[in-house]
Amino acid sequence: MELNTIVVGIYFLFLVGIGWMFRSFTTNTSDYFRGGGNMLWWMVGATAFMTQFSAWTFTGAAGKAYTDGFAVAILFLANAFGYLMNYLYFAPKFRQLRVVTVIEAIRMRFGKANEQVFTWTGMPNSVITAGIWLNGLAIIASGIFGFDMTTTIILTGLVVLVMSVTGGSWAVIASDFLQMLVIMAVTVTCAVAAIIHGGGVTNIIENFPTESFIAGSDLNYLSIFAVWGVFIFLKQFSITNNMLNSYRYLAAKDSKNARKAALLACILMTVGPVIWFMPSWFIAGQGVDLAAAYPEAGSKAADFAYLYFVQTYMPAGMVGLLIAAMFAATMSSMDSGLNKNSGIFVKNFYEPILRPEANEKELVMVSKLTSTFFGVAIILVALFINSLKGLSLFDTMMYVGALIGFPMTIPAFCGFFIKKTPDWAAWGTLIVGGFVSFFVGFMVTPEMVESVLGLSQKLTSREWSDLVVAIGLVGHLIFTAGFFCLSTLFYKPLSQARQKDVDKFFENLDTPLVSEDDEQKKLDNKQRKMLGTLISVAGIAIMTMFFLPNELSGRFIFVLCGAIVLSVGLLLIKAVDDKIEDAAEAKANS
Repeated sequence: MELNTIVVGIYFLFLVGIGWMFRSFTTNTSDYFRGGGNMLWWMVGATAFMTQFSAWTFTGAAGKAYTDGFAVAILFLANAFGYLMNYLYFAPKFRQLRVVTVIEAIRMRFGKANEQVFTWTGMPNSVITAGIWLNGLAIIASGIFGFDMTTTIILTGLVVLVMSVTGGSWAVIASDFLQMLVIMAVTVTCAVAAIIHGGGVTNIIENFPTESFIAGSDLNYLSIFAVWGVFIFLKQFSITNNMLNSYRYLAAKDSKNARKAALLACILMTVGPVIWFMPSWFIAGQGVDLAAAYPEAGSKAADFAYLYFVQTYMPAGMVGLLIAAMFAATMSSMDSGLNKNSGIFVKNFYEPILRPEANEKELVMVSKLTSTFFGVAIILVALFINSLKGLSLFDTMMYVGALIGFPMTIPAFCGFFIKKTPDWAAWGTLIVGGFVSFFVGFMVTPEMVESVLGLSQKLTSREWSDLVVAIGLVGHLIFTAGFFCLSTLFYKPLSQARQKDVDKFFENLDTPLVSEDDEQKKLDNKQRKMLGTLISVAGIAIMTMFFLPNELSGRFIFVLCGAIVLSVGLLLIKAVDDKIEDAAEAKANS
């Protein structure tokens, strides 16, 4: 316990150091919310990946892997497919929007009324999602440190809040890259350990306790699982390829770097599931009863699958390293509920509506205050989710995504391709989507579906959970998206001012952004040198955990983790262009 606490404490101090070192990069709201649009692809790719990655991966998703095998990996492969589409088409388009917040793009495309509608409807969804992530983090933290869940949610929420508010996007995105390296290094070693203990991948799959490792358990109708999988791919494609989620690429320095960032996220999300869920598959095959191991967790005991593996099979100190990385990973994911929401409030409501004359210093101050407000809201949401003892984190995330998040993406996606729509099509689509979600969430019952489909057997709880998601997505594709498309029948020429904004929107989309001037090259070097140095130090620090009291094999696990991190840090330092450095030094001396 004390050793893990020390590891977490040191890691937090290191993250504070990152925020301190990158504080000079933030001088205005553009820097605070998107790094001034000056970041290199590997930083942007890391943050794009990390926004879909949090402690929930090791709790709700790991619990799903423990109970249902490979089924959960479909969600992450769907994310990878979404990122692939980012790489092939959308990522450079997103960067070419040339905006500070995504709602600015909504304003250009659909007008000022929709700017306010999407400002105030999008923030609750972000807060709820971040609350789910925080709840997942608290499950792990409470299991390790022995605190009750309420105390853990409040304490961890406050830590994440302080780190997110004070650092700004430069610090957050720089730390994202470090978290990506540490988490991948730790999870790779855990996966290798699981494979060794399980006698190989084939044995782990064969020993999995359900009839089907691919589909999992609690299924009377395999076709329902297949339908769920198809619509999950459609949902994740829509969620990762629309204006509202284009913020991932607004920080890239140009179109080319945005595209490369998407490819990095795609690769990581493709190989990740097999690495992350191997420990859960292994302990399921070993017949571990998590309900007996964590009786206080009740029906959520499966969410402790990954923690059980690390505590049981990994060396002393590894739990501390993992929880530290999870804290920081959740911090980066919660950024969508903090800094992004704060940016939208400040740039799309406070500045244009309340204080048009406000200077940048005032706007940055207000940004931090609003981030604090959203942080408190996220903590309250996490506490509420924790009170829902009968609902798993996996199902919660699926419901929020399908019934709340998905309908908002429809106008933000279709608006890229369907030009001649009236401005009311956007907010009208949200209203229709709200009715569809309400009907599916509160009116549709298992008995109703069984009757309509003529099913001879009752739906299991898992089948019903999958069907709710699929029915919600079908309803939105038919009615919500259909409403947006039919609105073209009512299109009338826009005013001159509005048409100018719409023309500018599509002109930006079609105009590649190139950034290769001397100032940008110097900033590129500064990013490589600072982050390369920090990562190298982190790698060396992890390698020194070799001296912790463990068996020799356990000691070398830390050497492997540290070597992975250190090698990336050295590569970044080596990538520094000395010619640019020498030229800048000569110019300064002259």
